[in-house]
Amino acid sequence: MAGVAGGPSNGSGTSATGSRAITLDDIDRRLLDVLADDARVPNNVLAERVGIAPSTCSLRLRRLVSSGVVRGFHADLDPAAVGRPIQAMIAVRLQPAARADIGSVAPRLAALPGVLNVFFLAGDDDFLIQVALPSPDALRAFVIDHLSASREFTSTETSLVFEHVRGSASTWDVRSV
Repeated sequence: MAGVAGGPSNGSGTSATGSRAITLDDIDRRLLDVLADDARVPNNVLAERVGIAPSTCSLRLRRLVSSGVVRGFHADLDPAAVGRPIQAMIAVRLQPAARADIGSVAPRLAALPGVLNVFFLAGDDDFLIQVALPSPDALRAFVIDHLSASREFTSTETSLVFEHVRGSASTWDVRSV
């Protein structure tokens, strides 16, 4: 039995990503496999698929949520269908002087309009920002107004996304961890 995924420990019993360290057993892993495939499954069906009582299922699911193993239940929206057909990945590098406040950068970037995800990276780039915007002009304005005009960033590199294919839930296969 391994400790919960979610990042390395920071020494406080919490992972670097905010999950409290818990041990996942086979039942937890089966719950996670079902949820990764369909997060809308009703509790009674989830319990049946895993082979536990609905009350036990509900308690275990609450524990997985409160510990941060399950970070949320989300709708997978089609950006084009909601008026944001232009998707891009924008790599940014911080100025050396801005590194002292690096912990506040990702939340500020995530709060910008059109941002889907922000990834803190190792390597040449510091962050990768995934955006979905209504037009090429909006993408240009985003990069210029929010990134290039800022003194905290030294460079940006924008790559357009032609197609996004989501991996299958089975790639998680938390039972084999």
